[in-house]
Amino acid sequence: MAVDGQRRAGVLCGVAAYVLWGLVPLFWPLLRPASATEILAHRMVWSLAVVGGALLVKRRWGWLRELAHQPRRAGLVALAATLVSVNWGFYIWGVNSGRVVESALGYFINPLVTICFGVLVLRERLRTAQWVAVGVGVLAVAVLTAGYGRLPWLALVLAFSFGGYGLVKKKIGLGGLESLGAETAVLFLPALVYLVVLGMDGRSTFTGHGAGHPLLLAAAGLVTAVPLVFFGAAALRVPLTTLGLLQYLAPVLQFLCGLLYFHETMPPERWAGFALVWLALALLTWDALRTARAGRSGVRASGGVVAGGVAAGGAVLPGDGAGAGGAVLQGAGAGAGGAVADGGVIDAGAGAGGAVAAPVVRDGSVDEDGGHKVNR
Repeated sequence: MAVDGQRRAGVLCGVAAYVLWGLVPLFWPLLRPASATEILAHRMVWSLAVVGGALLVKRRWGWLRELAHQPRRAGLVALAATLVSVNWGFYIWGVNSGRVVESALGYFINPLVTICFGVLVLRERLRTAQWVAVGVGVLAVAVLTAGYGRLPWLALVLAFSFGGYGLVKKKIGLGGLESLGAETAVLFLPALVYLVVLGMDGRSTFTGHGAGHPLLLAAAGLVTAVPLVFFGAAALRVPLTTLGLLQYLAPVLQFLCGLLYFHETMPPERWAGFALVWLALALLTWDALRTARAGRSGVRASGGVVAGGVAAGGAVLPGDGAGAGGAVLQGAGAGAGGAVADGGVIDAGAGAGGAVAAPVVRDGSVDEDGGHKVNR
């Protein structure tokens, strides 16, 4: 009964995280007349304040010493910070420029982009269903290009920056909260300098727009951190398959916000393109669930125990956390606080729109210790 209660609480926390991320397009327009770059700078500054406070409470500072003595790792943190700032900045600009639907598309196709990174960079092997999904995704981009009359470049920038961010985070190996703290620390000084210069030039909107405006700008830090807290609580309590299915709540809600609240147009050719993207994601989800069931059956037959799990949905970002038996699992985006599931540390997090790529194992098999191993 206690386990059921924990799992129920975990599902509620997961739903809360993804719903908050899905509704975040409603928040950025409230920060007008601030430009996307000013909003981005405030998000960097106030996110560090929130995350730094959390690290101070938890007294988790040991990673700073390690990072200071590892220049290559610190350089990767700087690269990750650059990629997430690109992701955040273009997402904010997209929402405030009336491109919410196209921004949501970026997080729908992110799993497909991540698969491509896995093949091209990590030399991973794909199953037949994954190759078919990638092919359908390429066709979808072609259809959407015809529908928009141009390449959907905003969606591609968001998908590739988020996918690249997850790839870099694999090499860093920091817990979620520590990773977000390190990245926002890198971004803090340039963001603060930009805000000071903006104020000196008289172009800052922080003052002169009522008492509520600076409070809303400062709230960008909470908008970044609060969903991550919910996600971290969920990752402790529910299987990765559940998180993998829940992850699509965020882009679906973003899509609905664009369609129903911002009244963005969706001509038939765009519906056709989105339908192809959803077909590709359905294939990935089916393939991931099928592989998860087969893996669990194989482990049970050999008397082993599966550590961690395979998330549905095909969001196959390579990973920071090591599961039992050497499984490498990954989330992407700003970290979620080093959640632990069945003995493995999972680092998962959010891109600008809050889309979290849940950990999965691609082309996985069962190793001698009974955990998943990733075929590289």
